[in-house]
Amino acid sequence: MTYQAIDRYPRGDGGPRVVIMTLTTAQRARPEQSTAPAGTARARLWPGLLAATLAVAASWGAHRIWPHVPMLTVAVALGVLAANVRVLPAATAPGLGFAGRRLMRAGVVLLGLKLALGDIVGLGPPTVAMVIVVVLVTFFATQWLGRRMGLPGDQPLLIATGFSICGASAVAAMNGVSDSDEEDVVTSVALVTLCGSLAIGVLPLLRAPLGLDPTHYGGWVGASVHDVGQVVAAGGVAGPVALHTAVVVKLMRVLLLAPIVAGTAYALRRRAARAGDTGRAGSRRPPLIPLFVLGFLAMVAVRSTGLVSAGVLEAAGTVQDLLLAAALFGLGGMVRLGRLIRTGWRALLLGFASWVLIAGAAYGGVLLTM
Repeated sequence: MTYQAIDRYPRGDGGPRVVIMTLTTAQRARPEQSTAPAGTARARLWPGLLAATLAVAASWGAHRIWPHVPMLTVAVALGVLAANVRVLPAATAPGLGFAGRRLMRAGVVLLGLKLALGDIVGLGPPTVAMVIVVVLVTFFATQWLGRRMGLPGDQPLLIATGFSICGASAVAAMNGVSDSDEEDVVTSVALVTLCGSLAIGVLPLLRAPLGLDPTHYGGWVGASVHDVGQVVAAGGVAGPVALHTAVVVKLMRVLLLAPIVAGTAYALRRRAARAGDTGRAGSRRPPLIPLFVLGFLAMVAVRSTGLVSAGVLEAAGTVQDLLLAAALFGLGGMVRLGRLIRTGWRALLLGFASWVLIAGAAYGGVLLTM
């Protein structure tokens, strides 16, 4: 969206000169980005990045003590806690914003190294088709339900993306083309983290009543739980067979991140063209495929060659976890629980509905195909 600002200053002959400047929403909200020296801008990041580093260390320590608790869940919880007990000074805001956006995208790129196309082929056509159907049903049905509930802004899109694909990483990837308000991003991340964390405790309890063997249980976890770390925590309780199946099915969902983001970007570009927003000064057309999504696909290709050593993959996985933990702490640091309680009940309801939807669709799909 663009705004026009009118500035008047005298001409040389004493008459007024009128200058009309077109500003995008981002420029109007953050004018200092275009005027601050580069060194000053970088210096403003350090307080927030230092806070994120300390939070990552604490999250890593908590995960070492309680291995069943994913580090990323601890990181976002620490961010929410720090924001709402007001221990984060205002000087940390630029660095936390940088972490929540830039470091998250770097983590998404490295996420591609977890996925080899050979693993996906090994699932077999029925299972691959099942995963695609579950993701698409959850993605579109959640958006439809969110719009029917009257959720504002891009919340239906971001919540649908996070629940259907891979949690906070998917929310960040979709924000790369939707350029959503920070409040919509933070709300979506908070919901998908909450429901994914609940799944770690709930799904193992349902395994016996539902009569699922390790393969079916692993497939159910992989097709329905949001974050990769949460999948590992929920699937690992049923043994190595369940864990392997859960991770491979989950990574099949991760692979769908690129086409869904690209498809959404294309839809947004067409919508902007129909609205007549293209070609005007200051207009912003979303990229068809963001660079970090291309980076993600490149890492998938690299992993699929089989030339990357186990040590490199392990090191890249560690770096990815650290980047995503810092990013989630940054996003959690923007959550205001009071505001969510007052205005976010519809988003909370949508989050739980989407969780039930994907769990039910995945359960039925696993019984039919695996």
